[in-house]
Amino acid sequence: MAVSTMDSESSRTPQPAPALTKGGYSLLSARALGARLGTQGKHYFCGSFAAFTNIVVTFPIQKVLFRQQLHGVLATEALQQLQRDGLRNLYRGLLPPLLQKSTTVAIMFGLYEDFSRVLLDRAAGSGMPELATRSFAAALAGTAEAVLTPFERVQTLLQDHRHHGRFKNTVHTFRTLVTEHGVRECYRGLVPILIRNGPSNVLFFGLRGPIKEQLPEVNSRAGHIASDFVCGGLLGAALGIMFYPLNVVKSRAQSQVGGAFQPCKQVLLTVWRERGCSVAMLFRGATLNYHRSLLSWGIINATYELLLKELS
Repeated sequence: MAVSTMDSESSRTPQPAPALTKGGYSLLSARALGARLGTQGKHYFCGSFAAFTNIVVTFPIQKVLFRQQLHGVLATEALQQLQRDGLRNLYRGLLPPLLQKSTTVAIMFGLYEDFSRVLLDRAAGSGMPELATRSFAAALAGTAEAVLTPFERVQTLLQDHRHHGRFKNTVHTFRTLVTEHGVRECYRGLVPILIRNGPSNVLFFGLRGPIKEQLPEVNSRAGHIASDFVCGGLLGAALGIMFYPLNVVKSRAQSQVGGAFQPCKQVLLTVWRERGCSVAMLFRGATLNYHRSLLSWGIINATYELLLKELS
């Protein structure tokens, strides 16, 4: 069977054999860990570790972006808000995205591989194009990620300075939401997340192979890391711009505590009117989002592929 453009990069790019390193770490230990994780487990582990690395590096940028999405302010004003909040609050709200992103990216890569394997086995001999089967697998994985919406919900509340006096930390926020408003309140903003996740996963897994093929051919380890970074970064940045209005709607919906659940369309119209029916104002923060996504998805894709190669 021909290799699909949606296969993992590490499975179709010839790699030079890495040398043993000093300090006790060796290729053998990496392969031992890979064998222990199993064929499917490696994808979950690599996705989770890649997301963990990314969140720790880019969290302050995400806070500036969030303020722009929520309040429609310039980056300088968002930075001034963070300065007023103080250094002790800079990483306030880190735990929810750390847990959420580490888990969702693990699900994104792991379930994509699992769904692809199962669906390809079922579709064997049916004449269904492999690209269509893998696209469906990507959409299913993206939909499954939405089960972790409560983490995005709590992250939004902890990053919103208007709620600093009400919510102390991640556990306190979860407990307050469930006690005062029920579990349903934790899933406010679910619809824009569902609309975003499925299509973005299909495009990410469908295009990262073809994009990398257009980059200059490399043979060194550093070259492959750089190539994977550029591929993931460009794709993530483009998708970040494409789905930016949905993230604005999500941030606005999730900043509310209690009250009626507004339809996604109604929230978008409210934001649109508040920002003077201006496309530029609706996309306020998109430039920073572009650069953050470029960095974030570059880190995620490069780290994921590097770990996957080491564990194979």
